[in-house]
Amino acid sequence: MSESESPKNNEVPTLLAKDNNGNDLLCFLEQIVPINNIEYVLLTPVDTPVSLFRLKEGNDPELIKTVDKKEPILEVADVVLQEYDLKLIRSAVTLTITGELEEPEPEELEEKDFDEDSELYELLVNFKVEDEEYGLYIPLDPFFVVGQIKDGEAIVLEGEDFDKIQPLIEAELEQRDF
Repeated sequence: MSESESPKNNEVPTLLAKDNNGNDLLCFLEQIVPINNIEYVLLTPVDTPVSLFRLKEGNDPELIKTVDKKEPILEVADVVLQEYDLKLIRSAVTLTITGELEEPEPEELEEKDFDEDSELYELLVNFKVEDEEYGLYIPLDPFFVVGQIKDGEAIVLEGEDFDKIQPLIEAELEQRDF
């Protein structure tokens, strides 16, 4: 879905989120959560987030948690996605897809529960690289990014910083009945 066609486009402001490596991700601003006089934000990517999995016959797909931006697997994924008029973006926090995604019919939706914190995924494309099979999956649960506002940008909270603030944000949102 292009930015101009997005139903959220006229309703929700966007913010550019940056990670510690200088990568960015354009996000919708969902919530501002002030904690100890610091503004934290709850964001959702404008483009569709995807996760890369290694597929092994007879086993559950294995999530590849960290992917180097120059990884040959992603170059193959780029070519495969071009066949569907989609583009893979190596964003901050996650890989994302731009382009017009077809909405699946509910009866066609093959949900896969990979036991990664009980997240559900939908297969977007699969492909082979050097006799190994991989798949790009779309998470069906909402994909949230937590950041801190600094100089008009959202700095993505990662690692220990995220671990420290996550329970405080969750508690604040629970009080609000999010």
